[in-house]
Amino acid sequence: MPPRPRDATGAHVELVEDLIQQVTTRLLDPLAILLDDDAITGICERTRIDAEVWAAQLLGGDEHRATETATRLIAALFADDQVFDPQPRWWATPFGRAVLHSIGHPAREHVTFAAAGAMLGISRQGVHDLLTRDKLQRHPDGGVTTASIRARSIQRNPPHAKPAPASRSSTCPSP
Repeated sequence: MPPRPRDATGAHVELVEDLIQQVTTRLLDPLAILLDDDAITGICERTRIDAEVWAAQLLGGDEHRATETATRLIAALFADDQVFDPQPRWWATPFGRAVLHSIGHPAREHVTFAAAGAMLGISRQGVHDLLTRDKLQRHPDGGVTTASIRARSIQRNPPHAKPAPASRSSTCPSP
């Protein structure tokens, strides 16, 4: 797992950057095809401001607010008719970790050993070892309960870590 920021400010900054990147890639880049540059510039500026607020809500102490914010962001960023089931590497992003800490997996009661490992940043063997030591719970239908993954993640780690460098979108250049 990548190294973690040493302080809350670093975690906040990383989460803000990740949120801006995800909103830009998933929502604003497609809009840029339809709208003129002036309209997109205003939306980009507003996204930067809102990303600061979203990050504070996700990382703050108000569990209800963090849950609401995570749910709204997932609904907007991953809006389709499919069940939300992100790629394993998504859980290693600052937003993925914040979602894990605030709501766990929003669409599943249990996941495979591989998915549990991705969510915790460990191998499948590591997941098996944690199950053997009763640090995670097996689900009756197989796999690992997402509630136990969330609890383990909260117990062991803050909801943030430094992501792998993300590609930048040209729609919303950095300030």
